[in-house]
Amino acid sequence: MVGKVRPPAVAGTFYPGDRAALAAAVDGYLAKASPPELADVRAVVAPHAGYVYSGPTAGYAFSALRPCLPQGAVTVYLLGPAHRAWFQGVATGDFGRFATPLGQAPVDQETVAALWELDKRYQALPDSHRSEHCLEVIVPFLQQTVPQLGLVPLLFGEVDARAVGKDLATRLRDEPDARVVVSSDLSHFNDYDTARAMDQSFLQHVLAGDSRAVERDRQGACGRGPIAALMEVAAQLGWKPHLLDYRNSGDTAGDKWRVVGYAAIAYTAGD
Repeated sequence: MVGKVRPPAVAGTFYPGDRAALAAAVDGYLAKASPPELADVRAVVAPHAGYVYSGPTAGYAFSALRPCLPQGAVTVYLLGPAHRAWFQGVATGDFGRFATPLGQAPVDQETVAALWELDKRYQALPDSHRSEHCLEVIVPFLQQTVPQLGLVPLLFGEVDARAVGKDLATRLRDEPDARVVVSSDLSHFNDYDTARAMDQSFLQHVLAGDSRAVERDRQGACGRGPIAALMEVAAQLGWKPHLLDYRNSGDTAGDKWRVVGYAAIAYTAGD
């Protein structure tokens, strides 16, 4: 695991394949975002489509997270839904570094190993990560915002999301410097007005903390499992959700007949 590198799978398609162009794109999305000032952001939800579509919304999530990061090393639990492989459990991969054109993000191998020991739902399953995009498109934003990153890649298959949330909450109680990032788009391939109505309904469930409604809404988000896991963490630890930005591909770079929805959500600790 130590020497293995997970190479980029979607560089040059979902996001720029050139290092300088990628850094400029991410920095541009961060600079243009204007989220509300929030204290003690512990987690964010961000979209994972091609940057031309979802980059502006992702910029809101990481612009809110950046000023709340502690100094020094930061473990980031990165949760997302498997799109290209079916499996049971949560796939961590068996690699020690996650590569993008910006360089190699180190994996927090101690935390990954602890999850393997914790429960059999956590497995390496490296093939599930090989062509998956949902975590990869988030990593450049982390590389540009978290100076000392320790990545914990958690790719969700068929799994009890709330059980995963309880596992993570137990760890996070003792890890005040760790952060959680969930990668998820919202509704897919509806017309503009239908998508907005569906997305607003789904987001209301998220903001209300109704994880069962989130899990039942099978068209609400591709990452409803990871979102439900984060909602369980928030319920256990008293974190509060804040909607930072919502739009869809019809607002950014696509037509309005077949759109995908995107949201940025921050979770804060304390009052």
